[in-house]
Amino acid sequence: MEINIDGLKIEYTESGSGNPILLLHGWGSSFDVYTSIIRNLETRARVVALNFPGCKQSEVMKNPWTLENYCDFVVKFCEALDIKDPIVFGHSHGGRVALYLAAKKMLNIKKLVLLDSAGLIPKKTFKQKLRAKNFKIIKKVLSLPVIRNHSEGLLNKARNHYGSADYNAAPPVLRKTLVSLVNTDIRDILPQISCPTLLIWGENDTATPLSDAKIIEGLIPDCGLCVLKGVGHYSFVERPYDTNAILNSFIK
Repeated sequence: MEINIDGLKIEYTESGSGNPILLLHGWGSSFDVYTSIIRNLETRARVVALNFPGCKQSEVMKNPWTLENYCDFVVKFCEALDIKDPIVFGHSHGGRVALYLAAKKMLNIKKLVLLDSAGLIPKKTFKQKLRAKNFKIIKKVLSLPVIRNHSEGLLNKARNHYGSADYNAAPPVLRKTLVSLVNTDIRDILPQISCPTLLIWGENDTATPLSDAKIIEGLIPDCGLCVLKGVGHYSFVERPYDTNAILNSFIK
């Protein structure tokens, strides 16, 4: 299905009936990752999942977005589909958006489910700091007026070498968006979240490590953490049966 939000064609899926559940996916992903969860919940709820701009068939925004832009977009999406008092799921970047929505009370969220969520800026290792510093030096040199008009190819090679897979796979507008998002830390507002919150996390997650989950759990007043052993950043995809069992207990 498709809907137009602020001039952007947005792809979404909807199934079931009853109290609404909204699913927000991670960076560069799509609502397809929620297939097992949708099948589990659609028999007793109205389940809606969207694809963020630039993902699958959803159009790319014209200008870079901040976290606030993503949250405004979700609010407008909910208004357009008459989604009120939802249970909100968020994986990775979708979790970052869900956390901000809940903390700022932009939606009346009934319950919050975070799956290997982003939202904190993790401490960088020495190697990561060195790579970032090297890229900044190279970028500064290649941007000098004398060679700027002839260095675009070399600069792209440097981006490909030093940038993450997500960064390199994204078009320019999404690259700038990603840089903004990964440099946004929202831990200071997490104590403002008042709805019951469930964290489901992979023990071996390296993108959003388990240490982040423990920080989030400590900051949100009504929050519990379930750790799935032996899996990573897509814990709910790798362990669908365990995930759905946990969800069935949390969402009654």
